[in-house]
Amino acid sequence: MNNVFSSRKNPILISKIKSSEEVLWINDNKKEFNDILDDLPISYEDVIDAEARLQRFAPYIRKEFPEVRNGIIESPIYEINNMKKRLECDYSRKIKGKLFLKRDDLLPIAGSIKARGGIYEVLKHAEKLAIENSMLSIEDDYSVLSEERYKKFFSNYTVQVGSTGNLALSIGIISAKIGFRVIVHMSQDAKQWKKELLRSKGVEVVEYDGDFSVAIEEGRKRSKEDPNSYFVDDENSKDLFLGYAVGGIRIKQQLSQLNVRVDEDHPLYVYLPCGVGGSPGGITFGLKLVYGDNVHCFFAEPTHSPAMLVALVTGLFDKISVTDFGLDNKTEADGLAVGRASSLATRMMDRVVDGVFTIEDKRLYTFLKASVDEENIYLEPSAFAGFFGPIYFSDIENCCHMCWATGGSLVPTYEKKRDYEKALSLLKSQ
Repeated sequence: MNNVFSSRKNPILISKIKSSEEVLWINDNKKEFNDILDDLPISYEDVIDAEARLQRFAPYIRKEFPEVRNGIIESPIYEINNMKKRLECDYSRKIKGKLFLKRDDLLPIAGSIKARGGIYEVLKHAEKLAIENSMLSIEDDYSVLSEERYKKFFSNYTVQVGSTGNLALSIGIISAKIGFRVIVHMSQDAKQWKKELLRSKGVEVVEYDGDFSVAIEEGRKRSKEDPNSYFVDDENSKDLFLGYAVGGIRIKQQLSQLNVRVDEDHPLYVYLPCGVGGSPGGITFGLKLVYGDNVHCFFAEPTHSPAMLVALVTGLFDKISVTDFGLDNKTEADGLAVGRASSLATRMMDRVVDGVFTIEDKRLYTFLKASVDEENIYLEPSAFAGFFGPIYFSDIENCCHMCWATGGSLVPTYEKKRDYEKALSLLKSQ
């Protein structure tokens, strides 16, 4: 393929990115994971601590959200063999190995990957407040947090977040349930149904004409004005990152139950849609902790919003935006409509992620239609960004491919119908 690159600042690569062309960039700065682990600002012990905290909250989650039977927010993994055959047919190539779908679109409570980091950070904040005010100890049964006296206590505090949509849903839903006052700052590309759902939960939604960066900056500024306000910072939060990383380390047990081997001779290739970078970065970090260099993680971004790609190929991290490349940051993949990548995630992933590829919006809809037709699985358009990965790496021997589905189960029926009809229209126009 003439759109594959393996060096930074390659003038042809830069030109193609600026022209909104699809590219695959292999990270030539990646190091062996064990060699750099001690240099990273987050450790394996941090992730284990986060997992233990989620276990402590399981009784509370089970009581407040009965659909989460064991109190652990997790999603299944499906083998999607029909989709694999469809991709092989559409792209005229054999995909060696199995193709799996990680169903984070089915994550309870928030219906997206953001249920991991977003809910974890809010729970940690609630735990900290309760312990500091002598209302809780880590030896307690956390189901007591559902009592009215706790909700009254938490109502004295505010949680705020800036978001394009799915992070807002996870933060808003769990914060309102706990009892916090919640303010969500949403960019212009956020879907209307997400705003309406949040308002139905008692969340205050503030809308902006600008993009994600404007919403998060305004939210951060407003939160600083209130001493009882806590801002969930999608660009810099270690707690968000840790919540996602827990999802990465849990994969090992799930794949073992499916009799899937991952070792040097049986590599795992994972394809993760990427917006600001916290969720795919955290997942990647967790996966690398359990599989080391036997797992290969690639981020997938819209051609008009390749924030992570621009950050890494220039080495400027969060100091550069897609607009600096002349791109408009406009995409139907609303959760990926991010102009500037996370400061934490870019620096964490600089020597860890295996690469980044970009994908046109119309291809997202092609994958959407194929998924509905072949597997009866609907995902948000943005969740299909990773499906281009198995095409790029179809020749890898003894490989297990995993596309990470980031959201979709909370999407209203009328939106699902609109997306499918748009996919049909795009196919007819080709």
